[in-house]
Amino acid sequence: MQMRNLGSSGIPASVVAFGAWAIGGWTWGGADEKESIAAIHAFLDAGGNLIDTAPMYGFGVSEEVVGKAIADRRDKVVLATKCSMRWDLNDEQKRRATKRFSTTKDNVDWTGEKTDDSFDVYIYSGKDGIREEVERSLKRLKTDVIDLYQTHWQMDDTPIQERMETLMELKKEGKIRAIGVCNATQEEMNAYRQFGQLDTDQEKYSMLDRDLESTNLAYCDKENLAFLAYSPLSQGLLTGKITADRKYDEGDQRNFKDRFKPDNVKKVQAMLDPMRPIAEKHDATLAQVTMAWTLAQTGCSHVLCGARTPQQAVDNAKAGSIELSADELATISQAVEGYEGV
Repeated sequence: MQMRNLGSSGIPASVVAFGAWAIGGWTWGGADEKESIAAIHAFLDAGGNLIDTAPMYGFGVSEEVVGKAIADRRDKVVLATKCSMRWDLNDEQKRRATKRFSTTKDNVDWTGEKTDDSFDVYIYSGKDGIREEVERSLKRLKTDVIDLYQTHWQMDDTPIQERMETLMELKKEGKIRAIGVCNATQEEMNAYRQFGQLDTDQEKYSMLDRDLESTNLAYCDKENLAFLAYSPLSQGLLTGKITADRKYDEGDQRNFKDRFKPDNVKKVQAMLDPMRPIAEKHDATLAQVTMAWTLAQTGCSHVLCGARTPQQAVDNAKAGSIELSADELATISQAVEGYEGV
């Protein structure tokens, strides 16, 4: 497994991270706790050390599962979590927050019609909110320090100075070791850096989502920030295992996305076809080759990949040791450039 530092933090982290969104169950049709813990252990045994979670992933469930999984091996883990995405604000905090969406415990309310089971989720990055969240995350994760603490979204009106000064205070107090942002613009990152050391940027990036190559990726490469790509496998679509006739469980968000409709799945499969001989040459899966290509792109330092079983976790980890040749990268890039789907 290759290791790369999280920006200027000096913290070495596996280039393939365990993304813990799915093990929270929310929007993924549920999750099995024992299987999730076994998957995390398998990932660590396979040489990975970076685990990324968030309070929002199952409303604390993902953090709790991660905490149980690493309780007896905390020293082997680079632990990343987030703040600012809230479902539990008081009335005063709601007045300062920005509503993001309505949801149930199972899935986002895509219809926009609230039911008896739905509630609102807000973005709130006020000092009081961040301090509340870090204490709750520390407790759920069963640890006294978070290695990488990230603001999850940048949508509320809290001044970035207030956010960053609070994060720097937490760092000085020893509760966090490094600071990151998610879903941020270059301008927002510049603002954060005026008030302290920013180490990472986490963004959606994959073969199917490349808009950030000329913006955030280039910025992170220039400014020595780690870039953590989430959904590099496009929620499983780039594994090559999802076929046009695939059915998803009730509560699985992929039921609602055009990218997973049969016609588009066929386009993705066609894009992946030229990669199959390359995967065979490396004794690898399409998913592993996809991750290796993503890690080879300028500015991309880490990829976050979800796993719900031990085998998936081990397979993901293997991608961190695959090195593609210049010719192989060119062949893959040509196929990616030719994709005309959603």
